[in-house]
Amino acid sequence: MAAEHWLDAVWPVVHGLLPSAPARVLELGCGPLGGFVPRLRSTGYDALGIDPKAPEGDDYRQVAFEDAEPGVADALVASLSLHHVADPALVVERIAGSLVPGGTVVVVEWDWEALDDGSAQWAFERLPDDGEPGWLHRRRDEWAASGESWEVFFRGWAEGHGLHPAGTLVRALDARFDRTHAAVGPYLFVELDATEEDERAAVEAGLIRPARVDYAGTLRRA
Repeated sequence: MAAEHWLDAVWPVVHGLLPSAPARVLELGCGPLGGFVPRLRSTGYDALGIDPKAPEGDDYRQVAFEDAEPGVADALVASLSLHHVADPALVVERIAGSLVPGGTVVVVEWDWEALDDGSAQWAFERLPDDGEPGWLHRRRDEWAASGESWEVFFRGWAEGHGLHPAGTLVRALDARFDRTHAAVGPYLFVELDATEEDERAAVEAGLIRPARVDYAGTLRRA
């Protein structure tokens, strides 16, 4: 499953950017698999996942983050959770209000604007023929039926779904946090017959653009 593959791949990055256990960590948008919460709890963190689609249990709250009352935490993790919120600035302000002074935010996001024509073609050539079609299969087929250029089709699709560019999210985070880490990396591999290392090599060779943004920061003191 692509979601499980993603969690396995990104966990070392997230874990390395968090304060040491037993810090209290909130996960915004943990999803039906529980996100990183099981890994966080197994490594000694006091973790709580927040998502309307979160699993049942005391470690989760089945509610939108904007409506949650999780208390104050030492850190917050958001993996692929911010690009589709209604108002990034409002959510970032809510994140800031959920953290102790100097608390840590760790964000892993999709830079959809990086999926240009060359990057899309590279990915489409590596789509698996078997298994359940993923989002890249669907976008490829919709694009083929549209008769538009990839850039026109994909931007229209993203904006039609209210997806925020990664740059917008980073600016909102920088307004409230002192950035301590910023990097780009592979994003597409979980849907492909390709490894994370394959995608990274293609980025380094200039064949495609990196479509993942990793960000960490500490809450700026008033």
